[in-house]
Amino acid sequence: MRHFATVPFSVPIPRRPQADAYGPSGGRTAQALLSVGRVSVAPPSRPAVAAHGWVQALAVVLAGLLAMAVVAALGLWAAGAADLPDGAFPRVVAATVVTAVGGTVELSGNAGGLAESDAGLTVIPLSVTLTGALVLAAGFLWPLRHRAVAGARELAGWAARIAALWLVALLVLAFTARQTFTLSLRDLGQDVLGDLGDLFGISPEIGFTTDVVATVFFGLLWLAGVLVLALLVSRGAPLPGRLLRFQESVRPAAYAMVVLLLVYVGLGVVIGLVVAATRGHAAETFAVILLGMPNLVWFALTIGLGATWNGRVDGPFGLPMPHVLDEVLRGKEVAEVNLGTLAEQDGRVWWLIVVDAVLLLAAAFVMARRSPTRIRAWQHAVHMAVALALTVLMICLVGRISAHYGLSVLGIGDLGGDLAGELFLKPEVWGAFGLALLWGLVTGFLGGLLARPLRHRGEVAARTEG
Repeated sequence: MRHFATVPFSVPIPRRPQADAYGPSGGRTAQALLSVGRVSVAPPSRPAVAAHGWVQALAVVLAGLLAMAVVAALGLWAAGAADLPDGAFPRVVAATVVTAVGGTVELSGNAGGLAESDAGLTVIPLSVTLTGALVLAAGFLWPLRHRAVAGARELAGWAARIAALWLVALLVLAFTARQTFTLSLRDLGQDVLGDLGDLFGISPEIGFTTDVVATVFFGLLWLAGVLVLALLVSRGAPLPGRLLRFQESVRPAAYAMVVLLLVYVGLGVVIGLVVAATRGHAAETFAVILLGMPNLVWFALTIGLGATWNGRVDGPFGLPMPHVLDEVLRGKEVAEVNLGTLAEQDGRVWWLIVVDAVLLLAAAFVMARRSPTRIRAWQHAVHMAVALALTVLMICLVGRISAHYGLSVLGIGDLGGDLAGELFLKPEVWGAFGLALLWGLVTGFLGGLLARPLRHRGEVAARTEG
């Protein structure tokens, strides 16, 4: 006959009349079985996930805006913009932030019926752009840390909350960045035109405003690019399960390019600080560092690759640039800027090739070290070529500069002084793109060969399991 013992779950457990290692039947084995019913089974603990709701999204957006505004304000203050009339400094800061995220600021002028004025400006202060991108990317990734995989709906919801608040911030900036100034012709050093202005009561006005639609569109597009790039670069950021197969080829290359660009900016900052300490002009140098250092050093990166830019400088305009570049651009209808034309003014420009070669090879090595061991050298070459070509294409799109203005009274506007000027600097895009592909193939292949004898990330665990 079989005996049954009951437990609190009221589930009958058959107990066979046989002895066990601890004694006869009914010994410790039966007691262990009976004790199972008295043990409370706790649900499996879920890993702690940082909250990423509306409050956290607001903190991310405010942190990004504050960082950009501080950098822009310090840079404009160093450039002397704090002395602008009518308390315009805060509005100029807002306009600078707008242009930093891809927005459009339009210049306008009005000099009355007897005079004409014209002005335009296209430039992105990439120091401000880079600051905002780093802060926003860090804030976006922070709640997602310590995660291996995240659902597409979760990532989209988190990004959408940031984008919604960023849209509000863009609208506030767009309607804040508006100002009009009244100029005096005598203040521009034009005594003759100043007399005419006094005679006819002419007071030229110049101002700026924003294109709200373009600012919102490009501002949101810029934010989307920052968030996507943050997911691609960060090794610890989770991806949706369907995208995990792309991380081995995309993430190491994206990380290497971001490191490359940041290293160039770091070198530029160090050189700028040395120049400010040894050659004076500290205020102007700090203005360049805080507003346009990436514009300058990323331009130098493309020049070192062999790319050509076309430009011109005429009138009182000047660029935050080395004197050698001003000499090449000034006084010509359209000047070519490349290694050859710059080396005619200063032979040290050839060192840009060496700097590019060393840093690109280091970037390719970093990319190969962060890639799985099974990736071959020719695959590293392809990955590096595509990544570098896209990076150079981005530099060509955001690094171009265009500015012009002119003022004439009764047809008189070319008497010298500061009444007219023009400046532009544009790349030959497809030539630079092709050179980047070539450099990427060579350095990527060499970087893959250099990294082959070394141990890659995750290789120890794989060998142990094998």
